[in-house]
Formats: sequence, C-alpha cells, structure tokens
Amino acid sequence: MSAALRILTALASGLIFGLGLALSGMLDPARVRGFLDVAGAWDPSLVFVLGGAVTVSGLGYLLSRRRARPVLASQFDWPSKRRIDAPLVAGAALFGIGWGLSGFCPGPAVAALSTGARPVLVFVAAMLAGMALHDLGRRVVARRNAPHGRAPA
Repeated sequence: MSAALRILTALASGLIFGLGLALSGMLDPARVRGFLDVAGAWDPSLVFVLGGAVTVSGLGYLLSRRRARPVLASQFDWPSKRRIDAPLVAGAALFGIGWGLSGFCPGPAVAALSTGARPVLVFVAAMLAGMALHDLGRRVVARRNAPHGRAPA
C-alpha cells in the first residue's frame, strides 16, 4: 500500500475519533472530572463512552488476530513486552494523576485544540514538554549504561 493511502487512512481515523469525542462531550474536562468525582456529583456518562470504545476496539482486535497481515502494512506491530514493571506502573499513575487534575487525556486534548481554549493549549504544551523530557531522560540513561559513555546505535 502506498504511504499516501496510509496517511489518508490515519487522517480519516483521527477525524472519526475526534468527532466521536466531540459528539460524546468528552472534550469538556468537567465531564471527566465529574466521572472521577465518585464521592460528589458523579457523572457516569464516561462509562458509556469507554464501554463503546472498548467494544469497538475489542472487535477490531479479534478481527485482526484472524488476519495474516494488516490491510495497509506488511506486518502487525504487536507489543512484545508483557511484563508489568515499575516504569509501567509509575507511568500509569502519572497519567491518571494528570488526567484527574486536568480532565484531559492526550487524545481529547489534541482534539480539543480546535476549540482554541487556553487551558487546552497549556495542557498540550505541558504534555509535549513532558514527552520531550522523557525522551531526554531515556537518552541520558542509555548513554550512562552504554560502554564508554556512548549511546547505543
């Protein structure tokens, strides 16, 4: 398949995802915070959005497991790491804390950039800074663990 077709498919998938988030009201961080406020004015609407997403994703996963290869690539990129380790738990905890504090997770935040709201811009800028900081940290650790202080190729 051509690179242009893969890019168009990714664009269409992203547009459908963003439209789904907008229609379900998940671009509003108050909805997410309302879902997490189980001791207060709990808003269960996120459960239905998550349920729909998990159902569609599960069906897609089952379908892909029956195929020899994906439609637009030569092979599947299945995760090879299956162990739950400290970095995974720490990352999940940080993600949850950030989601609870801001009401945004990365997908809805990127979709909400279309609103131009300042909190969204600040969140996405902070998210990108965190990603860059993580990448820098990995490079430093790789360089420190490599023989003679060189980063592995």
